[in-house]
Amino acid sequence: MKKYLITGLLIWIPLVITIWVLKLVVDMLDQSLLLLPPALRTESWLGIHIPGLGVLLTLLIVFLTGAVTANLIGQRLVHFWHEILHRIPVVSSIYSSVKQVSDTLFSSSGDAFRKALLVQWPREGMWTIAFLTGTPGGDVTRHLQGDFVSVYVPTTPNPTGGYFVMMPRKDVIELDMSVDMALKYVISMGVASPNGSGKRKP
Repeated sequence: MKKYLITGLLIWIPLVITIWVLKLVVDMLDQSLLLLPPALRTESWLGIHIPGLGVLLTLLIVFLTGAVTANLIGQRLVHFWHEILHRIPVVSSIYSSVKQVSDTLFSSSGDAFRKALLVQWPREGMWTIAFLTGTPGGDVTRHLQGDFVSVYVPTTPNPTGGYFVMMPRKDVIELDMSVDMALKYVISMGVASPNGSGKRKP
């Protein structure tokens, strides 16, 4: 009896949580439909709301934004928009911080979250999974002696919370493991053991 109950839970819990998360995402993206005039919404001419249309509208807006800003005129408009936001108190600090993080995370030329690492944390002798986010910069480099790297140590089971630390490169072990697999390993609290071997970065 207990065995069947646990087996059923293992089947339903991941499925229910996945559906719940997808519903949250779809409901959030469906808010973009509010940008349309009421006459163009499906409630007006079909009488019902069709879930998921907001996802398509959001993807279309993102695609068109990328297409428009890819040319010279679009880049000038974006630069003008950035200048306006940078001149607004409070908004400037928030926008600048968010933009810098997003540029780092989604840049095709950056190293952010491109490598899974094995580091000793929170003290020597204890090991955990971390991610390379780059190298220290600015005035920080004057106070660090030697070759350091910037590292993000995620918490489990929620990897969106964590710690940013700067560690000597020699103390970091680069893993032969994809970032996706490393995230699954962290989220599962070590249950979903990945295949692969670790190697120390020279």
